[in-house]
Amino acid sequence: MAFYHERLHLENIHPDATSFQLKILEKSGFGEQTGIPESLARTPIQNGVSFSTEEASTIMFQVVSNLLKRTDTNPKGIDVLICNSSMFAPTPSLSSMVVSKFRMRSNIKTYNLSGMGCSAGIISVGLARDLLKVNPGSLALIVSTEMLGLNWYTGENKSMLLTNCLFRMGGAAVLMSNRKQDQGITKYELQHLVRTHRGKDDNSYSCVFQDVDDDKKLGVSISKEILHVAGGALKANVATLGPFKRAFQHFCIHAGGKAVIQAIQKNLKLNDEDVEPSKMTLYRFGNTSSSSIWYELSYVEAKGKMRKGDHVWQIAFGSGFKCCSAVWKCNQSRVITRDNAWVDDIHLYPVAIPATAKISES
Repeated sequence: MAFYHERLHLENIHPDATSFQLKILEKSGFGEQTGIPESLARTPIQNGVSFSTEEASTIMFQVVSNLLKRTDTNPKGIDVLICNSSMFAPTPSLSSMVVSKFRMRSNIKTYNLSGMGCSAGIISVGLARDLLKVNPGSLALIVSTEMLGLNWYTGENKSMLLTNCLFRMGGAAVLMSNRKQDQGITKYELQHLVRTHRGKDDNSYSCVFQDVDDDKKLGVSISKEILHVAGGALKANVATLGPFKRAFQHFCIHAGGKAVIQAIQKNLKLNDEDVEPSKMTLYRFGNTSSSSIWYELSYVEAKGKMRKGDHVWQIAFGSGFKCCSAVWKCNQSRVITRDNAWVDDIHLYPVAIPATAKISES
């Protein structure tokens, strides 16, 4: 966070905007190890398309390469590819970048989801599930990430400055299968998936919105109503999902922010252990958008808490406004892998997160 503070001064950001962002960071629940792309570490900040393409390549290629190596999967064996990034939709698409990098076969079915917010990871799971239903004996690869550089906001609108403070670099790759030979080796089985869309309500539709400010500077505004809107969307989603608390052993609540996690904890009457994966993910990685639920699942695995037969509930929210749920059943007694994002320092967690973390203004 000290580095972030330095960046604000080097970029000659208006003092009021700098002060506001520092206050948000101090109360964010972030630690000192969250990541930003190289483009935002440069002076001046480089937020062109080429830098965002480089950012996308860095994240996507690494997580896909790690997954393929760990599962001993030939890229040419992938039948379906789904990439999602809400704020960056280049031409060629992100999915085409992955196909080109890994030399995937010419008849692969590719999809690219954009503008769907932090819930796009679960939406991608739903799309993969539907495609696998009509394509027996297939493998579907999902790549979830978000690009920060191109969407750095340089104005003074406080509702748009929030995105600078909350989002951090990250990504995840997930492999889904309906092949018979994989039945005994898959880590999880998808049990339920519920999507709720509140776009018919104007407040819900506009609470996360990309637009230009009064000075024609592009940004994404986050409304003060977002907690209320998220609560309404969650209520509708839970009503569709049915009785929940007694059915799940683990919860992966999208790490959208400290206030969001606290509100959902209160709404669902969860205890501190239930929300530990979300709070620790926010502290260690920040809000990585659609991939945050996978960092949380990895946390549960790294802690050694996941058991065969356990059920985990992933909850994510997205612009529009959407609430998406996925329920997974664990198929294995031991699910932690060597490339788990937490494996090297899981012994340090959980940590006590102060209500306010003072940032030096030296």
